[in-house]
Amino acid sequence: MNVLWDFDGTIFDTYPSLVEGFVQVSQKDLDRMEVLKWLKIDSKTAFKYYGISEDQRGEFEKYHNHYSRESSRPFIHLEDALSSVDQNIIVTHRDKESTKYLLEKFNLAKYFKEIVSVEEDGFTRKPHVSSYEYVLKRFSIDLVVGDRELDLIPARQLKIQTVAFQNQNIEADFHIESYADFIPMVLAPLQE
Repeated sequence: MNVLWDFDGTIFDTYPSLVEGFVQVSQKDLDRMEVLKWLKIDSKTAFKYYGISEDQRGEFEKYHNHYSRESSRPFIHLEDALSSVDQNIIVTHRDKESTKYLLEKFNLAKYFKEIVSVEEDGFTRKPHVSSYEYVLKRFSIDLVVGDRELDLIPARQLKIQTVAFQNQNIEADFHIESYADFIPMVLAPLQE
């Protein structure tokens, strides 16, 4: 079983740093719970909703990467999920350096065969299918895990089964709230 994972909000709880970075870039006193709701859709939608120029994306990414180094943690029971499959691959909008930093900080890098940084590696941002197609040329992928619709759209287009993590509001083959449920609720049914 080979699994393609999103990173932010799926492997690591980076939403506190995403929200903080977004508020910093906006230079406004925004309701952080509302910002989170919009970021859970995608950052482009959040930028548009709050009237923030896409030109500020670089500044947003810089803040986010800075805050996440100190405050982000992997989700509980994640390591059990990672170790229960054959190969894990990450496809993320985050840069490779900060992704590797967090994985190494929490001794999780050993579980990943490859990290694809969408923009750094020259792909169009998700939900465009190009980064997933690239991974499929290199690995057989049985499952995609993500916390947002844009993570799962390319998987559905490529006929790969999907897991929505901590998001009941998106279309997926499986929905889980905790990685304690990954083996019994996702892997066990797939291996029957």
